Amino acid sequence: MVFFYPSGRTFLPEEFRISTFWQGSIPVMKSPVCLLAVVLCAFVTGCSEPAGTVAVEGQLNRDSTEPGAKRKFDFKPRGSAVTPNNSVREIAFPQFTDVAADVGIHHVFDNGASPKALMVESTGGGCGWGDFDRDGRIDLYLTQGGQPCPGPADAFVPDSLYRQTVAGRFVDCLAETGIDDSGFGHGVAVGDYDNDGFDDLFVSNAGISRLFLNLGDGTFQDVTGSLQGARRAWSSTSAWGDPDRDGDLDLYVCNYAVYDPCNPVECLDKDGIPSICHPRNVEAEPDMFFRNEGDGRFVECSRELGLFGPGNKALGVVIADLTGDGWPDIYVANDTTANFFFVNDGTGTFRESAQLLGGAYSSIGEPQASMGVAFGDYDKNGFPDLLLTHFTGESNTLYQNRGPQGLFDVSHLTGLREPSLPKLGFGAVMSDFNADGGMDLFVTNGHIDPRYAESEGYEMVPQLFSFDGQMWRERPAESGDFFTRRFVGRAVGTADFDSDGDLDICVVHHNSPAALLRNDAPARRLVKVRLLGVSSNRNGYNTSVAVEQNGERLVQELPGGTSYAATHERVLCFAPGDESGVLSLEVRWPSGLTQNAELGAGVNSVLIQEGVSGYREF
Repeated sequence: MVFFYPSGRTFLPEEFRISTFWQGSIPVMKSPVCLLAVVLCAFVTGCSEPAGTVAVEGQLNRDSTEPGAKRKFDFKPRGSAVTPNNSVREIAFPQFTDVAADVGIHHVFDNGASPKALMVESTGGGCGWGDFDRDGRIDLYLTQGGQPCPGPADAFVPDSLYRQTVAGRFVDCLAETGIDDSGFGHGVAVGDYDNDGFDDLFVSNAGISRLFLNLGDGTFQDVTGSLQGARRAWSSTSAWGDPDRDGDLDLYVCNYAVYDPCNPVECLDKDGIPSICHPRNVEAEPDMFFRNEGDGRFVECSRELGLFGPGNKALGVVIADLTGDGWPDIYVANDTTANFFFVNDGTGTFRESAQLLGGAYSSIGEPQASMGVAFGDYDKNGFPDLLLTHFTGESNTLYQNRGPQGLFDVSHLTGLREPSLPKLGFGAVMSDFNADGGMDLFVTNGHIDPRYAESEGYEMVPQLFSFDGQMWRERPAESGDFFTRRFVGRAVGTADFDSDGDLDICVVHHNSPAALLRNDAPARRLVKVRLLGVSSNRNGYNTSVAVEQNGERLVQELPGGTSYAATHERVLCFAPGDESGVLSLEVRWPSGLTQNAELGAGVNSVLIQEGVSGYREF
């Protein structure tokens, strides 16, 4: 039994898939149907393939752009998943309340839906947190869509820049800032690329993306012309980071496909009606990496540095040290093609190593429709793990990170696979939102095509999971109003907007108001660490912080990117087990400097400045 999507996508119901989950070194078939299929395949010539080769119908060949071509894959499991060394604990799910309207945020992303069913309608909508005026209160930038190919009569709707007032309300002041961005908005990257203390902005668009320099007086200057080698492209998520550790921020821009909304590829369903194209119907568009030259100029040098791979259709990116060698790597989530794992060799170049170290495919050797990337050390082994969101019927994928040994798909073993199968996820964040010692995972969901409203669903409920030390448990929808409502969710970004000590969440929706989820977790000790670089980049991107108490060591890095089309507030949050004890902090800066500090029982929010001993409370 195979279902055919209007645009050519095929979906095999879960009970009929041949799925293998590696438990130790023994493959276990999911059902008798799977076992029968394997037996029959052994006797049918058409089912056999040369060793190490898998034919995947409808997928792009990693070395070719022809649909249906075969690709080589070395299906050799590297070993069983490592069970987290934690005892099972009782879960207390975080509590969130949508207060967007109460604090003055009324942003509605218009995805420009039309009978033309343009591909870009399905992916837009970003958010970025930053203190743009340096008044100590976090502000919020939100992109806007509208018509992807506007005509003379189409009204222009600008992006939004909400500044937070002393009273804790948000006021849209974009008109006063000089920001003029008329593109079809996707991602937001917030970062102080010139190290002057004021957050700058890069806005990813389907078309011409824009770079805005913060002048420090409440206004911004369009300096897009400083991006040498930039080209018109359908860009999605973008991220600042310092992978070369030279003290200034570089920019990675995810590109999705070669696509012109004014002259689109035509995709029709079986009835001849325009439908959202399958990714295989469009040509891949390579990503862009802009190296900061330190004089206001950026140079696109992705190929020169090895930041290139076949079949590029990028929607999510993380810039962080994933291998544990002290050098930031770059992981890229691609839609229906193999993901990229660019390993930093420490000399300024990268090697694409996803098939060697894991993270390219799911545990059954399939590329997935990857959208967002959540980032966090759920098993507390010192290496950040990755959760990728995917299309309906594929399930989200949790990659357990074992540092030099690579990434392992443990979705099924940790309870995340089944709950995500009927969902289509985009933005995702991983954090201990209620400071109870276990990671939580928030995922926003929503289909790409409204014609699935009566089958798979178009608007979908968001999901919240908590880790009990062994398995992820899903929060019951009835325990919170927001989690009973259906949305078409896209960007997700975190910040402590109300300065009460815990992280809140902004969620962008298509054609309905963006949500601002206030974290109503009960008061527990949550230690927040802000970073101020001096020799390193001022924002502290790619700085690693370790907190140790009573023999337990928690490690976090301030990454570039993560989630989908979003920038989080630059703060690291730790939940120590002993609320009254002293904490030891170790900070490793990209410059190579290591600092140490001790925090007393009543100290919960600290600013660490590079090269200055001790800390400052905030």
